Amino acid sequence: MPIIQRSGLQKQKAKKLLEAYVDIVTEAMSHNEEIVLIGFGTLIPRPQTERLARNPKTGTPVMIPARTTVKFKPGKYLLDAINKPEEKK
Repeated sequence: MPIIQRSGLQKQKAKKLLEAYVDIVTEAMSHNEEIVLIGFGTLIPRPQTERLARNPKTGTPVMIPARTTVKFKPGKYLLDAINKPEEKK
């Protein structure tokens, strides 16, 4: 269900709210901060080291530079919701 229907907000207000949230998360991640959404999960910045890979077309070795990626660790309530046994009818 889209955010607009679920929240009851007007389309423009919902869009501004979502854009503000994305900006806040992006800024926090750029400072290597974890984002904790209680019950839902945690976004954790994770550094990756430089590594050697191969171009799949040519087989030529290519060095992939070091970078930061994001790991998502699901929270208890999210895991419980997606793993609950189906109710028997």
